[in-house]
This record gives sequence, C-alpha cells and structure tokens, in this order.
Amino acid sequence: MSGARPDPDLVALGRRLGYEFVDPGMLRRAMAHRSWCSEAGGEPSNERLEFLGDAVLGWVIADLVYRRHSDLPEGKLTDLRKSVVNASALAEVAEEVDLGSCLLLGKGEAAAGGASKPSILSDALEAVLGAVYLDGGVVAVAALIERLFSDRLVRAVLRLDRLDYKTVLQEMTARLFDSAPVYVISDSGPDHAKEFEATVIVAGRSLGHGRGRSKKTAEQAAAEQACDALAGDA
Repeated sequence: MSGARPDPDLVALGRRLGYEFVDPGMLRRAMAHRSWCSEAGGEPSNERLEFLGDAVLGWVIADLVYRRHSDLPEGKLTDLRKSVVNASALAEVAEEVDLGSCLLLGKGEAAAGGASKPSILSDALEAVLGAVYLDGGVVAVAALIERLFSDRLVRAVLRLDRLDYKTVLQEMTARLFDSAPVYVISDSGPDHAKEFEATVIVAGRSLGHGRGRSKKTAEQAAAEQACDALAGDA
C-alpha cells in the first residue's frame, strides 16, 4: 500500500496510551487519515471513529466534572468541560502520547507536515477514544480519558475564577491556525450611554459577536462565542 507511514508502531502507541487492544485493527483504523485511505484503495478512514470518540469524550468529561465538583454551578461546569474538550487541548494530549508518529497519511499530507497539524492530531485522538470504546467498553475508555485529562482538569479548576476568554481564544488560534484573532469594534448611542459591538475574525471566519457597555465586555463576549465555536469544531 502507498501510505506515507505503512507500518506505524501501534504496540508502542498502545503502551503509551496504557491500553492493550483486543483487536489491534481498531487502533490502526483510528490512525487512518482520509488522505491515506484515498491512496490505499478505499480502506475506511478514522472519521466514523472520530465522530464516536467526540461524543464519548464529551460525556466522560461531563461526568468527571459533575462528580468531582459538586460545588460548581452549571455555568462553571460548562466552562470546565470546554477547557479540555477543544481541538487545541486534544492536539496537546495527542502530542504527549506521540500520536503523530503513528498516523497513516497520504504522501501529500505527510509532506505538508500533517503529522503535526493540530486539527489532524485532535481528530485522530478522538478516533482513538472511539476505538477504545468499541474495543474495551465504557470502563476502559473512561479510565483512559481520566488518565489523559485529569491533570488538565485540575489546572483548569484553578483558573476558573479568572477565565479570560480573549486569552483562551488567543491560545487556541495560535495553536490551531498559527494566527491571532482580529476584533472589529463598532459603537452606537450617545457618549454617556454608548453600546459597543465586537465581531471576532478567526482564520478568515467570523466566529463570534458580542455586545457590552465597554469594548472589553463586548470583546470578551465575542471571544467566548468563538471559543464555543472552535470547541464545537473539535
């Protein structure tokens, strides 16, 4: 077959994950990017597993934060979940277990540095979670997610009270797109009662809108909306 990495060391990857697959073919499928599949004669890509893993991750993290933080209101639980269930955080975890070295990529994607692209890494990690869920069930995937994300959740709790969506968005866009968000500000009303409106542009897309009595408030609202959008893309 003509993939850029036809023989990834999946046994070593399993050890790094701390999970031994009953069906090693599941992990191989989780590594199969669509660019490789198009060159490999129609083998299934990891996209269906990614879909499943995304849902499993969201549920397990929601369950973890709910059980661990009985003192937090719904809004803070949501913020806590978003802090780890997003493409940027997933890509970082994928790098920690060296997922990139095991990706099956087409020649063009491999040459373009696909093994280090945050979007590909985050999708592949979700696919791995979907594969573990199918291979080992709820207990296995929940244990894996807890191992991979517990430290991040602890750090996220410490910064909940000072969550700055503009900073969070800045970090996410730098990692995902190697660029910074751009805020477009307009205002209306008399000087003593101005209302500001902010639109934030990320990688050429308008991802968030916000209003407020100050530029900062409007920008924070727009940044929060954009963070939600990027978390949804994850």
